[in-house]
Parts: sequence; C-alpha cells; structure tokens
Amino acid sequence: MKKIIPFLFLAALTVCNLQAQVQWRTMEQASQVDIKSNKKLFFVDFSTSWCGWCKKMDKDTFSDPVVAAILNKYFIPVKFDAEGNSSFTWNGVKYSNTQAPGQRPQTHPFARAILGQKIGFPSFAVFNREKGLSQILQGYQNAYDFSMQLWYICNGDSQRYTYEEYQKIFPTEIKPDMMKRLGLDK
Repeated sequence: MKKIIPFLFLAALTVCNLQAQVQWRTMEQASQVDIKSNKKLFFVDFSTSWCGWCKKMDKDTFSDPVVAAILNKYFIPVKFDAEGNSSFTWNGVKYSNTQAPGQRPQTHPFARAILGQKIGFPSFAVFNREKGLSQILQGYQNAYDFSMQLWYICNGDSQRYTYEEYQKIFPTEIKPDMMKRLGLDK
C-alpha cells in the first residue's frame, strides 16, 4: 500500500498537468484552418527566445488550468516566434522571414504587420473566425487577469459591458458561470 500511494500521487499530478497545457499550434498549422468550417477565434502569442516576460507568461499564466481551458476550448492558440524564419500565408498574404546565418535576428514581417509600431513582447493578437484582426493585448498578464480578458473577448461580453464594468462584476457574476462552462467548478 505504501508503494501505491506515491504512484497515485504522481499519476494525479500528471493528469492535472496535462489538463493545464495549452494545445499550441504553429502559424503554418493555423493558416491551414478552413475559415468556412471554423468556429473558434485565433489567438497568437508573439514571443521571442530572449524575452523574460514571455517565459514568465509560459510558466505562470499559460500553465494555469483556467487560461489553458479557455484557450483550448474557444480559440485556436498559436505560439509564434516573432524573430523566427517561418513562411506561411495568412488571410491571403504571404509572410516569410529569411535571415542569413550569424545575422542578428530581425522581427518577422507578420509581427510587424500585426503589431505595427507597438512591437513589444509578449504581445497577443486575437483574430476573428475569418482570420481578421480583432484585438491586440500587450505585456505580461497574471493568470486571473488574463483569463478575465480572454473570457471577455470569447464570450461576447465585450458587446455587453465596458471592460471597467466587467472587472467589477467578473468575480461574482461572470466567473462562476465561466468555471461551470469550462468544467472547472468542482
């Protein structure tokens, strides 16, 4: 019996960790999504290998079970290296970033096109179901605030409330239903 308890604890911990992982896609994968049959919004995480706040978002925010559940259920989440060499077509426009070996990394043209003059990391873009840009979020966010923002966007609450009103009613009026709809109300 004493040997089984540590095994059960480890198994339970593994299951919890699996449930709290965002199912990231690449831009190449997301660009292949058929917009005629798509029912989810697109969420693009613009990050770089050197960005400390990006790593903190990965560790603290994207590993949160609520954030992961929202992104996996209501979005097509995309992890995008904003200085990478990927090539893809997004919403009819071809993007590529080719850099010579040893050359200083440069911002990918897709990141420049979406973020414009406000290039900073981490940055997040939400696209509608047809791949049109809807909203840009920037900077580090803790899990609670980020889950509130994601729910505000994906649940259509942005059409009913100002964000200031939403922040006031979220803990008591919105969050309990959100947790129930995500299956996390236990």
